[in-house]
Amino acid sequence: MSVFENHLLERNSKRRKIEQKTKSSALFSFTNCGHFFVRYGICCNCRSTVARHEGLSFDYLVDGLQLSHVAVTVTKKLTTHVTCLNEKKLHLVLDLDHTLLHTIMVSKLSEEEKYLIGEVDSREDLWRFSGDEFLTKLRPFLHEFLKEANEMFTMYVYTKGNRDYAKSVLKMIDPEKVYFGDRVITRDESPHVKTLDLVLADECGVVIVDDTPEVWPDHKSNLLEITKYNYFRDKRVEYTKSYAEEKRDESQKEGSLVNVLKVLKEVYEGFFSRGVDKKLDTDSNDVRLLLHDLCTPQCC
Repeated sequence: MSVFENHLLERNSKRRKIEQKTKSSALFSFTNCGHFFVRYGICCNCRSTVARHEGLSFDYLVDGLQLSHVAVTVTKKLTTHVTCLNEKKLHLVLDLDHTLLHTIMVSKLSEEEKYLIGEVDSREDLWRFSGDEFLTKLRPFLHEFLKEANEMFTMYVYTKGNRDYAKSVLKMIDPEKVYFGDRVITRDESPHVKTLDLVLADECGVVIVDDTPEVWPDHKSNLLEITKYNYFRDKRVEYTKSYAEEKRDESQKEGSLVNVLKVLKEVYEGFFSRGVDKKLDTDSNDVRLLLHDLCTPQCC
């Protein structure tokens, strides 16, 4: 549970008024209410009605939650400081489709791929869901990748799919919510482009892994681009057979997720090798500088 979630739940459970005099060390000053935490349009402090444009919605974390722009900025910095100092972790934002897996409608399988329907029950990397309408193939090395990345990063999923789709996929790869918890952002929250505005962590400590850089127009310096994973036939590539048609796959030992993990380890080690103290110098401790030095376009 994040810093702001703990704060919000504590305030709601106790249902008490905030004292007008606050200590100088307090995170937020409530003497002049800034509507920092809002639930269902009502300020948690002063009980006033607050318009949606006065903050950002974080429904994906807590139903009906809205944070003011000031609260978002402070919470991002605080979260990064706490996770770096106490947990020695950075933050990692992962795309789903063509990054961690590939999903196709069963009706769109080519004739040479239809043998897969009969293999679903005997394979751990192949899943059928949503009334058997969709088939999902997990990228090789996915489980190992998530397990090792989890030691270094607090992880988010950020997908252009809808929430129902994300829930179905996450039941396959993280059924106990060990890796992502409720940190899942979908097109329901972000319909046009992807943005780190919705990720509660300072950008100096956030790495993005995605196969489509165009969806991150404002955060390319945080992006580690991964080669697109196409297991099933791509209709746009007329004369090239798919992995499925050729009955082979990306390498388990030398594939893209293996290479991405190597870069993530270098970023992690580089970030913490510079030392992290209570003030966290973002001029030197910044994943964007490390990614710039380590990566070329589509380096993985």
